[in-house]
Amino acid sequence: MMGSIKALIVDDERFSREELIYLLTSYDAIEVVGEADSGDAAIMKAIHLQPDVIFLDVEMPKMDGMEVAKSVQELRKVPAIVFATAYPDFAVEAFRHEAVDYLLKPFDEEQLGVAIARLEKKLRPVESTVSRPSKLAVERDDEIHYLNPADIMYVYREDRLTKIVAKDHEYETKWTLKEVEERLKGFSFFRIHKSYLVNLDYVDRLIPWFNGAYQLELRGRKDKLSVSRNYVKGLRKQLEL
Repeated sequence: MMGSIKALIVDDERFSREELIYLLTSYDAIEVVGEADSGDAAIMKAIHLQPDVIFLDVEMPKMDGMEVAKSVQELRKVPAIVFATAYPDFAVEAFRHEAVDYLLKPFDEEQLGVAIARLEKKLRPVESTVSRPSKLAVERDDEIHYLNPADIMYVYREDRLTKIVAKDHEYETKWTLKEVEERLKGFSFFRIHKSYLVNLDYVDRLIPWFNGAYQLELRGRKDKLSVSRNYVKGLRKQLEL
């Protein structure tokens, strides 16, 4: 297994730095190696710590985040950039600096999760294919069935059981939905609801429902799955070019 992704947190507001550091502790893939409260300090820390990624505030006095992003491109080890700001107006300019993502304050945990997934894909592109099991083992009728993740359409939680809907059968497991999600990490699955995990390869249509929520149709199935409002933005980012 490859090492953690080393992160430097840069923001002139202490509370924002502390909040983001706290949220990042939930991700085993991320190791926060330092923080800085100004653009000048960020460049010095980047030279000394050589982070893999900088979570970078845009609005800072003297040297703003865009200037920092431009400056670190000259370093021997160029870090990835994830901008973090309360202002959406900088998004276009941010992506001119080849930013991996653009987080809006106050931080949304689902949006942060999407950013971490993009970081892992960019910085650890081969990890999911190196020395990892390729089948999901599920017991059914006193037998152990080995499911190809590509054949799993979606997974959901019901009556204290987790149910796995594959192309040919439906299976039950005592694993929690979170445990199944962890086992399928690295494959094309995405959480669309607190009780549903879907294989993006089977998504056919998103249908507006109510209050910002959607219903999702999968190719080859008549049932519609609920997409919670909090997950819609992240889902669309994963699906759309």
